[in-house]
Amino acid sequence: MHVESIGRGPAIALVHGWAMHGGLFAPLVERLRDRYTLHLIDLPGHGHARDSDLPLDPHALSPALVDAVPDAVWLGWSLGGQFALRNALDAPERVRGLVMLASSPRFVADEGWPHGVRASLFRDFGEALSTDFRGTLDGFLALEALGSATAQEELRSLRAHAFERGEPAPHALIRGLELLDTFDARDELARLRVPSLWISGRRDRLVPAGAMPAAAALAPDAASLVIRDAGHAPFLGAADEVAQAIDAFAAAAHARATP
Repeated sequence: MHVESIGRGPAIALVHGWAMHGGLFAPLVERLRDRYTLHLIDLPGHGHARDSDLPLDPHALSPALVDAVPDAVWLGWSLGGQFALRNALDAPERVRGLVMLASSPRFVADEGWPHGVRASLFRDFGEALSTDFRGTLDGFLALEALGSATAQEELRSLRAHAFERGEPAPHALIRGLELLDTFDARDELARLRVPSLWISGRRDRLVPAGAMPAAAALAPDAASLVIRDAGHAPFLGAADEVAQAIDAFAAAAHARATP
């Protein structure tokens, strides 16, 4: 893995989404670096960790993640939420709080969970990667921006920065899609022992906005925030609102952990 640390103050660790890297969090870094130390993590197969041979697996990586950034509020965007949530579940004594940003305990809809995408979506992306790698990635970027009130601006930003650290490794992309397709942590939320904040964009086309309030209702000491005009990357289109919410939550979480 690759960890880049910026700023000063209590720790916030940020984990990126599918096919992305920690550099995409620049709008949050700009707004929070004067009050927090922000640890931007590139997962194996992504960004500066593209050549890592570590498995892209939340259970396997959790001990190394909390060792690398102990005593932090963990923020996970989209796929990254699986890793942040696993740290909070498995090492609550070393995690100060959890922010799930457009990240759900279940990404695919089923009979008891209407807050997801159709069952075949991530498998379709996996099949498309083998025939049109770059085109499939660009299509996913468009889906992330779709619906936002600033969709064109967000898409330009995603296209400009998504691959500035190189293209992600194909095997990591396939594994990431498998995680998105099969992940289901709904039954584990009841044992979450750290405070959590679930942030969603009302116009999100990948993770329906209702997923985060529904998830917060399953966890103790949890709150949710739905940002009206945001899509799947609310830290781009609504950076001020997202940063303010993270700031308030992280300050309270760190204060609670300090004797």
